[in-house]
Amino acid sequence: MEQLAFTALLNRLFGAPVQALLQALHIHSKDPAAPISNSFAMELLVVVLLTIFFITVRSRLSVERPGGLQHTMEVVHGFVADMADEVVGHHARKYVPYLVTLGMFILGCNLIGLVPGMESPTAVPIVPLGCALLTWFYYHFQGVRTNGPIGYLKHFIGPQDKEMPLVMRLGLPILLFPIEVFSHIARVMSLTIRLFANMFAGEMVTLVFFSLIPVVVPVVFNGLHIFVSVIQTYIFVLLACVYLGEATGQEH
Repeated sequence: MEQLAFTALLNRLFGAPVQALLQALHIHSKDPAAPISNSFAMELLVVVLLTIFFITVRSRLSVERPGGLQHTMEVVHGFVADMADEVVGHHARKYVPYLVTLGMFILGCNLIGLVPGMESPTAVPIVPLGCALLTWFYYHFQGVRTNGPIGYLKHFIGPQDKEMPLVMRLGLPILLFPIEVFSHIARVMSLTIRLFANMFAGEMVTLVFFSLIPVVVPVVFNGLHIFVSVIQTYIFVLLACVYLGEATGQEH
C-alpha cells in the first residue's frame, strides 16, 4: 500500500526508533524501512487533533459567555448522557466520559478520510478491532467492579429463583454459561466487522467515483460517507451502552 504523506513524514522522523522497539519486542514489520502504517499514522493524527480540540474547549469554558465550541460539546455530551441514562440506567453518568471519548475518536477516524491525502483508519480491520476490544474489556471491568466477581458471574448462568425445580437450577447454568461466553466473544467480531465493513465500502465507493467522474457526483458520495460515518459511530456507542447496561445491571 502506498504511504500517505503524513505516514512518510512519521517514518522519516520516528521510523528507526519504532523499528528498534518492534525488534526488541520480537515483532516483525512488513517494511522495516517504514514500520509505521497508514492506519496508525491516521489514528495518531486523530488523537492529536482531538487533544488540541479538547484543550481548546476546556480553555474557553465559561458560564456567563459560552462560545460555539462549548455549546457544541454540551450538545454532544448531553446526547450521549441521555442515551446512556436511557439504556444503561440511573448509574450511567460515570461511563459518559468513556462513551463520549470513544464516539469522538471513532467519528474522527471515520471522517478524516474525506480530507485529500488522508484515509479513514476505521477502513482497516485492526482499528475497529482495537475499539471493540477496548470496549469489551471496559464493560467487563465495570461489571466486575459493580457486582463483584461472583455477582458478575451470575450474569452468565441465568436466573436462580429458589422456586425453580432443582433440576432446572442445576441444568440451566450448564446450558447457559457456554452460550453466554460465546455470545460475549462474538460481540468483538460483531463490533469490528460492522464498523470496518461499512467504512471500507464507503471508502471504496468514493474512490471509484472520484476516479470515474471527478466532478459533482463524488460530492454526493462524500455526503453519504458523512452520513454513514455518523450512523456507525452512533451504533457503536449505542451497543457499548447496551453492553454496559447488561454488565452493570443489578440482579433483582
